[in-house]
Amino acid sequence: MKTSKKIFLMILCLCLFTLMALGSDTNNTTAKKVGEVSENGTSTGTNTDNKAEYRVGETYTNDGLSVTFVSSGNYTSDNQFIQPGEGKKYIRLSFHVENKSDSDKSVTSVNFDGYADGYKCQSCMLTESLSLSLSKGRSGDGSVYFEVPVDAKVIEIEFASNMFSDKKIKFIFEGDKDSGLKFDKNVSVSENAFHKGDIIETKNIRISYLKAGEFTSDNQFLQPKEGMKYVYIELEVENISSSDHTISYFSFECYADGTACEGYYGREDLLSATLSAGRKAKGTVAFEVPVNAKVIEIEYEDNFWTESKVIFLVE
Repeated sequence: MKTSKKIFLMILCLCLFTLMALGSDTNNTTAKKVGEVSENGTSTGTNTDNKAEYRVGETYTNDGLSVTFVSSGNYTSDNQFIQPGEGKKYIRLSFHVENKSDSDKSVTSVNFDGYADGYKCQSCMLTESLSLSLSKGRSGDGSVYFEVPVDAKVIEIEFASNMFSDKKIKFIFEGDKDSGLKFDKNVSVSENAFHKGDIIETKNIRISYLKAGEFTSDNQFLQPKEGMKYVYIELEVENISSSDHTISYFSFECYADGTACEGYYGREDLLSATLSAGRKAKGTVAFEVPVNAKVIEIEYEDNFWTESKVIFLVE
């Protein structure tokens, strides 16, 4: 299950006003290619729709964030330990989210609140729960789940796209419905994407893009879903700044044909290190992607303040 990191970091950073001054020193972090790696691995808006309620097949757009209500229905858990209480049932609402703005956007289950006949309902974290951090032009899919009385007559799911605003809209649950909507895939390669063998330098680090490819998990409990596969990239990172620098696989996002993908965290060589000046680390970053994906790109956010991205094309 992919976890949205940025939404929590934003809250923390907004509280620490003194750190804002530090951000002014980090606005020149454009990544640039400085060389290639040899085969042995060494370095050579505004709310545009004023509707208050949305139903399956309709799209809510606000400040460049587009949320389409794709389908809904009752949900049955196959986990004997995760079952609704007596007189209750699980419901599911599925969404397609697109970021059409010029800045990063996050949408998770936390943005949704459920009410059955006016009473608050319990949110549930189940299969493919919505948790997206989307950079400019990216999209993603996911669902939100609630436990509601089996005899509830009016079920409304409130959505707030901005956690700092009281403005909310409602998605109306009307049982089993499917819009049948299909969404275009983005199969174009990002203009600033880096390729295997490239050496990339930002203000703080030098990254050597060593390897990329598919792999098979030897963990019987961690296997790709039907129609999916695992891919990875291997990187060598050098701290070229004068202070410590931390880099982790949690700082990476993956998009297959423009749609967000789940991370794979079962490898023993996942990249995670705090480096002092001049030190290096090597490791991998892995994701689960569709087997028929044409363009797979992995993004690393080099700078939280500027949302600067380093994009690795998985070839």
